[in-house]
Amino acid sequence: MRNILLLLAFLPLAAFAATTGTANDTVKPQTHQYVQRDGKPLLMDVYLPSTPRADSACVVFLFGGGFVEGSRNGEWVRNYCQLLAHHGFTAIAIDYRLHLRDVDFDTVTLLHTQHIFRDAINIAAADCAAAIAFICRNADAWGIAPNRIVLCGSSAGAIGALQLDYCRTNNLAPADELPANWKPAAVVAFSGAVYADGGKPSYNTPPAPTFFLHGNKDRIVNFKKFPPILRSGLYGPKKLHKIFEKNNYPHWFFVFDGIGHEVASLMIPMNGEVEAFVDKTLKHRQMFYDATVRDSKVVPTKWTTMGVFDLYKGK
Repeated sequence: MRNILLLLAFLPLAAFAATTGTANDTVKPQTHQYVQRDGKPLLMDVYLPSTPRADSACVVFLFGGGFVEGSRNGEWVRNYCQLLAHHGFTAIAIDYRLHLRDVDFDTVTLLHTQHIFRDAINIAAADCAAAIAFICRNADAWGIAPNRIVLCGSSAGAIGALQLDYCRTNNLAPADELPANWKPAAVVAFSGAVYADGGKPSYNTPPAPTFFLHGNKDRIVNFKKFPPILRSGLYGPKKLHKIFEKNNYPHWFFVFDGIGHEVASLMIPMNGEVEAFVDKTLKHRQMFYDATVRDSKVVPTKWTTMGVFDLYKGK
C-alpha cells in the first residue's frame, strides 16, 4: 500500500516536468512548528517571495497522499511553492496528521472505512485550522494579508482544504481554531471532495469562492459521491457544483473529460488558470465558470482505471 501511495504522490507530475517551466529552487523556506498534536510537532515551510505581490496574497498548500503518505517538503511540493513564490505569493506548505497511515484496509468493512475516512478528513481540516491561526499571528512579519489567504490542496490535501471551509461555514469542530471571523479568500481543489454526514452538504453561510479541478472518470476521489449507496460520505465536485450553482456561490468548475485522478498532480501545468482565478477573486469579481477541459498533455493512465479500494489494498 505504501509504495502505491508514493507513486500516487510523485509519478503523475513527472510527465509534465519537461514542459512546465518551474522556477529554480532559489527560495530557501523558513520552517516553523505551528502546533503540537499527539506529542509530535507539526511543521510548516514558509516561502517568502523576493518580490511580493502588491496584494500580499498567500497560498497555503496541503499535499496529497491518501492520508497515508506525502510530505510538506517533497520535491513536487517544493517545486510548486517555488513557482508560487517566483510569482509573488507567500507560499506555505503544511504538515497535517496522516490518520490512515496504520490502517489495514484488508480487514475493515465499508461502514468502518467510511468512519475512518471521516475522522482522517476532519483531523486534516483541524490541523489546517491551527496552521491558519499561526499564519495570522505572524502575518505582519511575513508580509501577508490575512484576508487574502488562499487554501489549495491536491487529492487528500484538497479534501482537507474544502472540508475546513465547509466546517467554517457550519461552525463545526474542525474549524474551531480558526481566528474569529476569518475566511479564506479562495479555495483551489485539485481532485477534492467534502465529507458530509446524513446527506448532501449544505452551507449555513456562503463558502469561499472555489476552483474545482477534477477528472470525470476519477474513482479514487470520486467525481460524484463515495460511497454511492449511503447518505453520508464524500461528495465530489459534480455534486458540489450543483449545490454551488443552486445557491449562487461563485466558483470555477473545470472537468477534465475522460481523465481520472491524474488531475491531482496538475498544480504546475494549471498554475496560469489558478492565478487567473485568484486574481479575479481578490478583485471581488463574482465569477461562475463551467468548462469541459481536453488537454493533449493530460491523458488517461492507470490512475483513471484505478478505484479507491484498489489504491488502499495496493493492487
